Amino acid sequence: MRGTILRGSLSGGLEVRLDIGENIEEVKVGTFCVVEGRTHDFFSMVVDEDIEAANPKAFYETLSDNSLLNEVVRGTGIIDKVKIQPMIAIRREDGKVQPVKSIPSYLSRVREAREEDVFKIFGRPDRTHFHVGSPLDMDHIPVCIDLKKFIERSNGIFGKSGTGKTFYTRIMLCGMIKSGLCNVLVFDMHSEYGWEGEDEDETRKKAKGLKQLFGSKVAIFTLDPESSRNRGVHPDFVVEIPYRSIEAEDIILVREELNLNPTALEVIYVLQKHLGQDWLITFLNMDAFAIKDFADRTRAHEGALQALQRKLFQLQRLPFIKENPADDAVERIMQYLDSGMNVVLEFGHQRSMLAYMLVANILTRRIHELYVKRSEKALGGMQGNNTPLVIVIEEAHKFLNPELSRQTIFGMIAREMRKYNVTLLVVDQRPSGIDPEVLSQLGTKIVALLTEEKDIESVLCGVNNARMLRNVLASLDTKQQAIIMGHAVPMPVVIKTRTYDETFYKEITKDEDGTFNRGLMSGPKQAFGSSAGASETDEPPPGKEFEDLMKELYGI
Repeated sequence: MRGTILRGSLSGGLEVRLDIGENIEEVKVGTFCVVEGRTHDFFSMVVDEDIEAANPKAFYETLSDNSLLNEVVRGTGIIDKVKIQPMIAIRREDGKVQPVKSIPSYLSRVREAREEDVFKIFGRPDRTHFHVGSPLDMDHIPVCIDLKKFIERSNGIFGKSGTGKTFYTRIMLCGMIKSGLCNVLVFDMHSEYGWEGEDEDETRKKAKGLKQLFGSKVAIFTLDPESSRNRGVHPDFVVEIPYRSIEAEDIILVREELNLNPTALEVIYVLQKHLGQDWLITFLNMDAFAIKDFADRTRAHEGALQALQRKLFQLQRLPFIKENPADDAVERIMQYLDSGMNVVLEFGHQRSMLAYMLVANILTRRIHELYVKRSEKALGGMQGNNTPLVIVIEEAHKFLNPELSRQTIFGMIAREMRKYNVTLLVVDQRPSGIDPEVLSQLGTKIVALLTEEKDIESVLCGVNNARMLRNVLASLDTKQQAIIMGHAVPMPVVIKTRTYDETFYKEITKDEDGTFNRGLMSGPKQAFGSSAGASETDEPPPGKEFEDLMKELYGI
């Protein structure tokens, strides 16, 4: 793309007349270009396209069959224009990169961005700059996210159903795990991230999970050991939740799933106050006489207690909730995290929103409490600081809607930013369902195609040049395209995301010197000794697929 600056403004963008011979059909919204000003190069993005006539009558002059006349009019009376938005200014004198605070002069030349231009802005791929994709129509040039900045704040991955949010999440998880800058805890609702998941490409069918790629750096926990066995996965630990871990806050989060009214929630606080930590199991075991006696003693409404008990009986049908679990899941997760490993908690067949929200909230609340205590001790000089932890949740609008975000641990974490070294990576197809205050606290957003107007408005709220980026967002393909904006990138960028395939697998499992990291697939069989909830091995499941993997990786 080549052209010349005609007019424009800092807030409204610049209009570029394409050179004669340039084909506007080849210029894509979201493409990078560089304006060569007198003292600065302005790194810019194409945000709109237009056809303009010096005289409106010229449009009708081209209706004849005279092709020569048409060409003359097209090159003089009618011009092809694109609108670009300057994002970054590079001072030519010393190469300093700075925010745009001025515009290039009239008739400045515009050209397509080159590899060195992209590297100046986004950095070269290395341990802290992770290659996530390429600019549109520039497949050979990597665009990087600054992982240090990415894990500093909570972030979001958004897109309508079927746009590949799971694959974008896998790619980012791979980058974070390989960098070693943080640990990740994934609440894997559909068992897509642990050992393997479904691949939308029919030629590949299966996509490798984090365990296959990173071996002993990843532990798989499960709520459903039978589902794991059916899929040929050997989990490191079977999670069981004790009744005494369930608090009023956890019930409030799942009140819609349990169909609880405000009166029921008030009764729960009364139960917790009078019955203590074992309030739930004690209450579920009450018969009609015990309920009446409790109502008389506390002046609670007997009918409300009976109705609440009937609804809470749903919790007894969740097989992973036990009165006396064999082991403490939170303690076990912390052991793995402290050893530098990453944890994926698979839900198997227990993928109801009731099960997912309840478990995610209980575990996150307790883990966050431990991180807060450690951070306080670190401030007092009694121990080192926490390794940053990124917690991944799906269906985020269920946890972070305006009604609940102020009452749940997830809303608290999002607002704290990196205060206690715990942040969120939220994945959702309905960003409009998330509390606007929480959305505004998300540092970086990776956004695939959205079609609902209210969802588009939500993800662009508080973003500079939101009006222009709306056109870019609306033009994304259904698959493998996304716009990244926020703290971890110096400017909004539209990318064709990396393909999650064999090429990616080989690159992500290489050391910085380009050799394969054999340590990823090795490690102790039992990381922390035996446990009734833990499996006997940390190795991947046997079978032909495993043998093929070993042959590919090690030649054996």
